[in-house]
Amino acid sequence: MRDNGHDIRVWVALAIVYVVWGSTYLGIAVMIETMPPMIGSGLRFVTAALILGIFLLVRRGAAPYRMTRREVGGAALVGVLLLTGGNGMVAVAEQHISTGLAALLVASTPLWLVVLRTIGRDRPHLLTLTGVLIGFVGVAILSVGGGTSGGDSIVGVMVILFGSVSWATGSYLAGRIPMPKDPFAASTVEMTVGGAGLLLVGPVFGEHLAVAEVSTRSWLGLGYLVLVGSLVGFTSYAWLLGNAPISLVSTYAYVNPVVAVILGVLVLNEAVTVPMMAAGLVIVAGVALVVSTERRPSLAKPLTAPLTKT
Repeated sequence: MRDNGHDIRVWVALAIVYVVWGSTYLGIAVMIETMPPMIGSGLRFVTAALILGIFLLVRRGAAPYRMTRREVGGAALVGVLLLTGGNGMVAVAEQHISTGLAALLVASTPLWLVVLRTIGRDRPHLLTLTGVLIGFVGVAILSVGGGTSGGDSIVGVMVILFGSVSWATGSYLAGRIPMPKDPFAASTVEMTVGGAGLLLVGPVFGEHLAVAEVSTRSWLGLGYLVLVGSLVGFTSYAWLLGNAPISLVSTYAYVNPVVAVILGVLVLNEAVTVPMMAAGLVIVAGVALVVSTERRPSLAKPLTAPLTKT
């Protein structure tokens, strides 16, 4: 990998990932104002998959889509875990909790990955495990009262923790099962299947899309999530993986929640309590310790694929 740490393109792409993925929580909140969360998220990913798939076909032909059944099955499973069970549940949870709280809880995903690695008989370094312990202290504080109040908020917290575990499981499996060799083709399959899963599951839980009742603001939120959140954000991240040190790229894991909290306050006038901020800082500190330890080959296997997001 080339060391382009001083290449302006790296910093531009990194800034895009910081801001875009941090802003998706705001985009989701706007979308679900008048649109069902699972159906809206399903439309987001199916539309993004269609655009990305056609673009890839026009630019590179059918070659990226030459994949075995096992590779298609692997990408489909990862898509369900990442998008149906992961990202889709963020939208569901944001009906009950603020975007800032959602982002801070999602920041715990790298911690769940370490738990899964430990269950899988990997042996993370002691510093990694220390970071996990610190991070989960913050998660516990948020879950039992730091930023939550009432049964409705607790439901949101439980839903988003389920989504974080689902995302972590999909990320964990992505590096261990057959997957399409081309990352863009893999993402097309993941978004198609994950989005379709949300469109199927939504009505089962009573969701229905009344197009006439959806506001222009919600349509704009959906459009932002499709074009900017899924396509621009993913493309920038995929480019960074091939052109910048993973130690630099992975810093998004603890910058995104900060961006999300700031945007929630500025745009949605969300309240940020002292316990919520304190717990959030604990989570970010734990994740930072995990990421900084995992990026050192002498200590542990780097967290590369597990940090992938669409």
